[in-house]
Parts: sequence; structure tokens; C-alpha cells
Amino acid sequence: MSRAQDIHFSQFFETPLLRNPALAGIFTGDFRLQMVYRDQWRSVTEGYKTGSLNGEYKLPIGKADDFVTIGGQILFDRAGSAALTQTSFQPVLNYHKSLSADRNRYLSLGVMGGVVNRSFDRTKITTDNTYNNGFDGETAIAPNYTYMDGSVGLSYNSDLGPDPEDNFYVGFAYHHFANPKNTFFRDPSTRLNPKWVASAGFRFGVTDFSYITIQADHAAQAGYHETIAGVLYGMKIGEQVDDPKYVLHGGAFLRWNDALIPVLKMDYASFSFALSYDINISKLKPASLGRGGFELSLSYIGFLDRSNSSLNAVRCPRF
Repeated sequence: MSRAQDIHFSQFFETPLLRNPALAGIFTGDFRLQMVYRDQWRSVTEGYKTGSLNGEYKLPIGKADDFVTIGGQILFDRAGSAALTQTSFQPVLNYHKSLSADRNRYLSLGVMGGVVNRSFDRTKITTDNTYNNGFDGETAIAPNYTYMDGSVGLSYNSDLGPDPEDNFYVGFAYHHFANPKNTFFRDPSTRLNPKWVASAGFRFGVTDFSYITIQADHAAQAGYHETIAGVLYGMKIGEQVDDPKYVLHGGAFLRWNDALIPVLKMDYASFSFALSYDINISKLKPASLGRGGFELSLSYIGFLDRSNSSLNAVRCPRF
């Protein structure tokens, strides 16, 4: 149990708080809401259903160009015939320190922590004792437990040139720093291993009406490593370059030794919709017939009616 991997999404770029709390607030807007739903492995077993909901609110602080972001993340995951379920709620706080009076450069420090609950349906498991005595006989199992968890991270966000839409970020995060208990058995020595995550993203224009976005993550937890990276090509549709009616994105990501992930995304007004599908290329491919899972995401980025909104800010954390 202590070696199990964390919840993850193929559309990791739509779950910034799960990657690094210091990525909260790095978007062009005052607030952002994001939802992701994942359904996978139905061809192999009962299937996994995973959902994420996060919200962020960014506001200026002090007389400088500094900002602070507050928000939170809710996660839900259910897997298998025994309904192994995990739910969590973790608030986040991120401080963005401006490093330049002339350019858009920010160093951000974020912290996130909250409560996690794990459970399973004991009536849906079968052991040898079930046939002999009518119950599972596992007296050492607690089918429900709760623990506190947290993460901390740093990120650096800057422009790539004079165009404010050309920018990048890099970040490092340390998750599960409290090393919490993580077992259904009454054994306090079984702990959740800490996890390191390195993240990066680059966005740059190709023409006046198109641009490329590259994003990647690398995670390490105990003996487990995961690398995912890919690219999206965005095309602006409409007569105004600065305010297109639509932006269509297409591309693919690769989770190394696991899945190839085609992605389609559309931006309309303040909304973004994305659909992806995992094509399994791992050792499980013969059993899964290459089928992995699909993800659907929806996000909304807005501005508030205030004089110091990031809508009119020359310098502001953005991507």
C-alpha cells in the first residue's frame, strides 16, 4: 500500500494544484475554475473513476507588483469491485513575488494541505473465511480511515520576449511531506512515501494566429517514476488577433512506457473544453486491447470588475 502511486490525470495541465501548489494563480485572469473527469480500465476490470475540482482567486497585494492566490482542490477516486474510494479537500495559498520592475518575472511559493479519506465496501470482498463463516474474517482491517496531508512548492514564471503571450514556467514540488499513515491495516509503520514533482511549460507564437504550448511533468515517489510530456498547436479563429472568437488546439502527450494521449481542446470566450483518450502502450496492452481511458475537462477563467484587476496589469503571473 505504501508503494502505490498517487492519483494522476492525462490532462495534468488542467490540474495545476495536483502538480504543484506554486502553480496556483499562474494564468491570465483573476479567478479560475477547473473540472476534470477520468474513466479508465473498463476493458480490464471494474474500472476507475476519478474527478478533480479546483478553484483559484488571484489578487494584488501591497504597493508592488506582488500577488497572492488562494483556492482549493477537491479530488475523488473510486476503483474496482470493492469500491476502493479516496476523497480529499486541500486549501492552497500561493505568494507571487515580482522580481523585476520592467519585465514579467515572478517567483512563487505555495503551500497546500488538508484532509484525505480512504474507504472500501467490505461487503464486496470475498475470502476463504467468507465461505466457512459468512464474513471475511479480517479482524485487522479498518475499512475507513482519514489522515492529514500536505505539499509545498516553488515556481518561476516569466515572459519569453516582448509579446506578453509568450511565456514559460518551471516548478518543483514536494508532496506528502508529513509522511502520513496510509493503510487499511492497523499498522502505524506503513506510511505514504513523499513525492517530488518537476514541472515546466512553454508557450510561444508561430504566426499572428497560431501558437504552440509545450508542457511536461516528471514525478518520483519511492521506486516509482512517471514522465509525461507533449505539445498542443493552437489556432485562433476570428478577425481579431487579440480577441479571437475561438481557439482550437490539437496535439498529443506521451506518458513514458504507459500511454499515448491525443488531445483536442477548444477555447470559447472564458471557457475551455478538452477531450483526451489514453491509448495503452504498456505491458498491459494485450489484456486491455490498447484501450486505456478518456478524460473530459472544463475550465472557466474570469476577470473581476475592479480597478486593480489583472486584466489591466502590465505585470502579472500568467501562462
